Amino acid sequence: MFKLDEFKQLVRDFGDVADFLVVYVAEAHSTDGWSFGNNFDISEHRSLEDRLSAAQILLQNDPLCPVVVDEMSNVSAIKYAAQPERLYVLQAGKVLYKGKMGPWGYDPMEVRSVLQKMKTAHLFSISSVGVSN
Repeated sequence: MFKLDEFKQLVRDFGDVADFLVVYVAEAHSTDGWSFGNNFDISEHRSLEDRLSAAQILLQNDPLCPVVVDEMSNVSAIKYAAQPERLYVLQAGKVLYKGKMGPWGYDPMEVRSVLQKMKTAHLFSISSVGVSN
């Protein structure tokens, strides 16, 4: 849940031009694996029920958007190289922004810049509707 407050601010600021979704993938720092001292007590997921249970901890911190859980085969994490975490901006099925690998490359400010450009373009296209020469 690195930089969750920054992510939540993105949802608040750009919810009018973007849909947000968190895909909960395999736990990167499980307590029975490679963990930090300040981690949540989450063991490596051995079943989908384990993963769903771990995702509940994220939901308790109210990410302000839907949370889905990756399959145990880690299809989403593999397809999007999202382990341990990564930010993406997609539009009409195309990747507009692919962030660096987290946690150190996880940069909500870069996403903010992309979404601000999208919001500005959206507002410009709305204001141009009905204007004639």
